[in-house]
Amino acid sequence: MEWTDWGMVLSRRRHGEAAVILEVLTREKGRHKGVVKGGAGSRLRGLIQPGNELQLTWRARLPEHLGTFSGLELHAPRAADLMASPLKLAMASAAFSVVSLCLPEREPHSAVFEGLTALLDSLEENGEHTEAWAATYIAWEAEILRELGFGLDLSRCAVTGAVEGLAYVSPRTGQAVTLEGAGQYRDRLLRLPAFLTSSRKNSMTDEDIVDGFALTGHFLDLHLLAPHNQTLPPSRARLVERFSGAAAR
Repeated sequence: MEWTDWGMVLSRRRHGEAAVILEVLTREKGRHKGVVKGGAGSRLRGLIQPGNELQLTWRARLPEHLGTFSGLELHAPRAADLMASPLKLAMASAAFSVVSLCLPEREPHSAVFEGLTALLDSLEENGEHTEAWAATYIAWEAEILRELGFGLDLSRCAVTGAVEGLAYVSPRTGQAVTLEGAGQYRDRLLRLPAFLTSSRKNSMTDEDIVDGFALTGHFLDLHLLAPHNQTLPPSRARLVERFSGAAAR
């Protein structure tokens, strides 16, 4: 078997003396692993860093085999920019870990790939506008939920039917609720940050960002991780702590 696709490098680990096992998120083939022969050497080490987008060819005798990657060509060099900023690297590392844990292997989800590409482009284009990065990241996690059949319903209030004034989300159903609709149960609901239901991001606070992380994190855990006895990755927890610390000051 053989195919060629674009792939975002998620992780790499040593395999034997000279090879590495590369994990990538591809546009058409989904999350995929393969051996890169000579990947531990100096010639390829810089090419296969997490964050770089490559064109690559996967080959294996049978579909269920691990297979090998070859013909690696750099399409978008992002790794150096990510490593130059601790916060950018933290956000990218969290995203790569979430993909590795939540996306089924070898199942195509081009919308998640496009969203991850947009997120990394946002890190490059928005300078140190960290609120914009975080909003893009949280919206991308919501896209993962939608792609896997667990999308949040933020279009109208599940109780009153109103489309304005949405303030909470049911932790059980993922449906939005207004302040009026929440009533006495508001303390049991997840807060819905306004940036997830509008395009206005200029007035975002660190509290809004923390609420967004809590919202998508709850449903990633509920639907995708807990059923497999897994938890959200430590890299994501460290990212949230950065914003939680800022919100507490």
